[in-house]
Amino acid sequence: MGILKKIFGRKQNIRKRNGNPDVYDMPNEDERMNWAMEKARLTFHYFKTCTENPKEGQAYFSVKARIEDGDSVEHIWLLEPSFDHEGNVYGRVGNEPIDVKNVSLDEKVGIAFDHVSDWMIVEYGRLIGGYTLRAIREGLTGDALQNFDKSLGGIVIDEGEDHFLPDHDTPEGAILALEEAYDQDDLEKSLSCKDFKKEAEFLLKKSVQIEIDDELIENTAEVLRLSFIKNMQENGMPKFKGIKRAFQRQNLSKEHCIVTEICRFPDGGLSRQRLNTYKVDGQWKVLGLEE
Repeated sequence: MGILKKIFGRKQNIRKRNGNPDVYDMPNEDERMNWAMEKARLTFHYFKTCTENPKEGQAYFSVKARIEDGDSVEHIWLLEPSFDHEGNVYGRVGNEPIDVKNVSLDEKVGIAFDHVSDWMIVEYGRLIGGYTLRAIREGLTGDALQNFDKSLGGIVIDEGEDHFLPDHDTPEGAILALEEAYDQDDLEKSLSCKDFKKEAEFLLKKSVQIEIDDELIENTAEVLRLSFIKNMQENGMPKFKGIKRAFQRQNLSKEHCIVTEICRFPDGGLSRQRLNTYKVDGQWKVLGLEE
């Protein structure tokens, strides 16, 4: 069972078990854990692709599943994952269940995709995915944090590497779509990833004391658009090929989100930038940097 002998669950209150991993009890409504599970599902396509065609340096593929037994619910790691054409996930139960009795250690079970709560890959000793583990770790300090890190058996938890789809369904996807346009030197596509009117509105509200009307917003938006085009034409588009990215999200409203993008460069260097994103007509768009 490897790692799963040492780490298990998603919880704050620790329940000790002889011969099995500790269980961390964390409330279901915990915002950090809910986002971790959502992030796992939004990036699950990457896990599936890598499981079926592992990249160099990748090992230890595992998926975390929500198992229900009447009123009892437990999230259990499944080993040796596989998939069918209908999107269902199969794997071998990696730990002795304690809250549910309808599955047992080493039993092969199948779940629907909407019962996936996490996934993890170890790549050259680094944890990729493992979002619920990261959520647990974020809430620990002092000895508890040190003990948790020791339980990983040398696996490194750093900023990670997130693989959202480059589309406009998520704030992170909108940023990736913009950066994909940059890599393709596609000015029209990059313009479609932005919303200069909303960016102008934000900028004006922060910087001017005069009354803001639609005409002022429209004029400012046009200045921002032309400035963006001029900058791309004169300086070229930035390039992101070969850069690994992780994202942290700060939700300000259902429509407004600040995303911190952490870029890891091939030489090991890191950069961080905070970007405003906004949902316009059902699609996420990238605004300017958040200062």
